[in-house]
Amino acid sequence: MHQPPPGPVARLRSLRYVELHTPALTRAADFYQEVWGLETVESDHGAHWLRGTGDEHHVLHLTGADRVGLGRIAFAVATPAEVDEAARRLTARGIVPVFGPAPLEQAGGGYGLRFTDPEHRLIEISAQVEAVTPRGRDAAVPVGVTHAVLNTTDIDASVAFYCDVLGLRVSDWSEHRMAFLRCNADHHCIAFNQAEWASLNHVAYEMTSVDHFMRGLGRLRHHGITPQWGPGRHGPGNNTFSYFTDPSGLVCEYTSEVAQVVEDRWIARVWRRVPELSDLWGTAGPPSQEIRCHMAGSPDPGPLSSAAPVEVQA
Repeated sequence: MHQPPPGPVARLRSLRYVELHTPALTRAADFYQEVWGLETVESDHGAHWLRGTGDEHHVLHLTGADRVGLGRIAFAVATPAEVDEAARRLTARGIVPVFGPAPLEQAGGGYGLRFTDPEHRLIEISAQVEAVTPRGRDAAVPVGVTHAVLNTTDIDASVAFYCDVLGLRVSDWSEHRMAFLRCNADHHCIAFNQAEWASLNHVAYEMTSVDHFMRGLGRLRHHGITPQWGPGRHGPGNNTFSYFTDPSGLVCEYTSEVAQVVEDRWIARVWRRVPELSDLWGTAGPPSQEIRCHMAGSPDPGPLSSAAPVEVQA
């Protein structure tokens, strides 16, 4: 009997970008560029691609759709050969890619494949995406996307899939309610939150330093936008946080100073879910019912469950 190859399908280098579906495409694009601090690198009648100050071609892909949801999560690998090997290993596991391996016909190009996880999220693995010249990091704007938190109905199954198949490693748990997973030295690039349904909880954007983080909050305040939870500093990951909602109602976070993991020295721990560990500074207070509602979102059947996204210029 043929056995699947041992180990994960690829060695992921980083979280490259997140795609969000929104029925408020124009307002969302304006928010992320004019207020949040990203820069549009390409756009067409139904999508916008935005970059941070880092060298990724884009870190956020906004697609017009008739409902809010998570479009895809994209991870970087080093070479096209690794994409081809990932396809072989996925197939051996009985996971058939829904695209590729093939050239990516999208902004930034590249070579990649896509497949779905057990809760129908779309995952992309890619290499040779166009790089862009890094912008200066003096301004209080995001470097890029640093993590996504995903609501799941089965945290153990989700953690097992992302570790066994994608090779992520568990950095910490928050009791048996959240799991923090990494693909590089950053404490987490994906976290899972036990919930009533599968959905996007939030997307976090890295700020260069605590000073950039605080100045970013000041810039948002000048736009009349105040944090819905924060500023504070989490226990798991030790990162600063402030949470907001975009025009679609999706939650976005400014963060900085995430803990750096030394692989042969790090020991995962289980954190208690208590206010003094949710916010080590004690400045944020408890999350409001409003932000909890936005983080819960609504049941997301995945981007392949319905017709292709359509432009909605609300």
